[in-house]
Amino acid sequence: MIQANRRTLTSLAYGQIAPKRDAALSECLRTLYSGLAEIAERMRPDAIAIEDIFFGKNVRSLIKQGQVRGAAILAGSQKGIPIFEYSPLEIKKAVVGYGLAQKDQVQMMVKAILHLSDRPQADAADALAAAICHAHFRKVTPV
Repeated sequence: MIQANRRTLTSLAYGQIAPKRDAALSECLRTLYSGLAEIAERMRPDAIAIEDIFFGKNVRSLIKQGQVRGAAILAGSQKGIPIFEYSPLEIKKAVVGYGLAQKDQVQMMVKAILHLSDRPQADAADALAAAICHAHFRKVTPV
């Protein structure tokens, strides 16, 4: 989660919601939903920015990604928080300046933009990058 002021972006919190290893998909989705709903209740963000699904070769992983996104969208929307989607290209371009940037480049730029002491873990960096993208673009029509 970030806070956007006129000229600065500040990290308020970040991390990862990790289900138990080898947990069933239903348990993973419940863990994700519960964690995000609790964070939404406690932190009360103005908006949630998520990465839009992108085309991939592995259909199974795209289906799972859609299910995970659905849990995230539900968690935020049930708290009345508008949800905004950005393509991976938009996110990488907003953070790195190059839409085909690699994960480590995104991590380094997120660290620099938010003045973090360490590089965030890859998934946390992706989430922070989506938030940074939203702070730059501020789409007006939620999903």
